[in-house]
Amino acid sequence: MLTKEVTIRNASGFHIRPAQLFTEKATTFESKITVNFHKEAGTAEADGKSILGLMTLGLEKGSVVTLSADGPDEREALESLVELVESGFGEG
Repeated sequence: MLTKEVTIRNASGFHIRPAQLFTEKATTFESKITVNFHKEAGTAEADGKSILGLMTLGLEKGSVVTLSADGPDEREALESLVELVESGFGEG
């Protein structure tokens, strides 16, 4: 399993469009994808292939999350998803 911490950069946070882009990319990989969000109330975790799960995390601009990929294509999956998040999901 590989993990990487990233910060949500786009102004509107992890709303429906970024969540959809993330799940679309995540489902192209065989590896299990997990998103962990550490906040004052504890840790929330979501399946990276579940748009509803991602939306329930309530991620805003500046939220720091840990992405995890576990499986045969974990390196490619993690690199691709980190790149997507760091790009701000293509939002200007």
